[in-house]
Amino acid sequence: MARGPSPQKRAADRRKRRRLADVVLERLGERYGHPTWAGPRVDAVSELILTILSQNTADTNSFRAFTALRERYASWDEVLAAPTDELEEVIRPGGLAPTKSRRIQHVLAEVHDMTGGTWDMGFLGEWPFEDARAWLTSLPGIGRKTASIVLLFNFGRPAMPVDTHVHRVAWRLGMFGRTTPLERAHDLLEEILTPEEMYPFHVELIRHGRDTCRAPRPICGLCPLTDACGYYADALRGRAPMAPVPRRRGEADAPPRYHDELIHGWTPPE
Repeated sequence: MARGPSPQKRAADRRKRRRLADVVLERLGERYGHPTWAGPRVDAVSELILTILSQNTADTNSFRAFTALRERYASWDEVLAAPTDELEEVIRPGGLAPTKSRRIQHVLAEVHDMTGGTWDMGFLGEWPFEDARAWLTSLPGIGRKTASIVLLFNFGRPAMPVDTHVHRVAWRLGMFGRTTPLERAHDLLEEILTPEEMYPFHVELIRHGRDTCRAPRPICGLCPLTDACGYYADALRGRAPMAPVPRRRGEADAPPRYHDELIHGWTPPE
């Protein structure tokens, strides 16, 4: 039977992840303004539903779906009571509407029962952390990432959401392997970050994953982390692709995308 890493190897890997986290927090913090959590960006139910809508789709699409839902229904009670096929049409711009419409109503039914119809999910900020996360992940279609987003963004609790950008930047740096499962990636990052570091680390890696460390080819010439990055070392040897530095970058003048606004703490339109 295959054995896992020795305690010494696990300790060495943990120290490596911690060193890389220090580099990320310092250098990406300087680039992206040292983001800090300043309170919830939306109410917890909105956060939960918005995150469901964002699953497996672009942020612009989930924004359109969330806006259409709030324009069509005046309350969460109305969303819960709506015919499912009607809700499906309303959120169709977000993609996967047949699945997400059912998932949203199942989740809302659970929240309604838990809150007695008040839609107040403040208990998630009061319960022991593991209990709060366990309740969220017991909801239909809610996994570790979605639960972590709600706990971190709404309640400032020490959860580290690992989305595709966070996972990509972290494995390229060498914090874990490329094929590390998302569940394991959450554990590996949470064990080396302090509660105060989880929000800035999450936001900085998302920003960096969109701006520079892109899929499939990162723009390594714009990255302040190359001296600490395993991927860059491979790219220099011709073992990994990287994109050239654009002659002209138009993103700086473009308006922030919806999720970029949210991760800076701005409230979305009602």
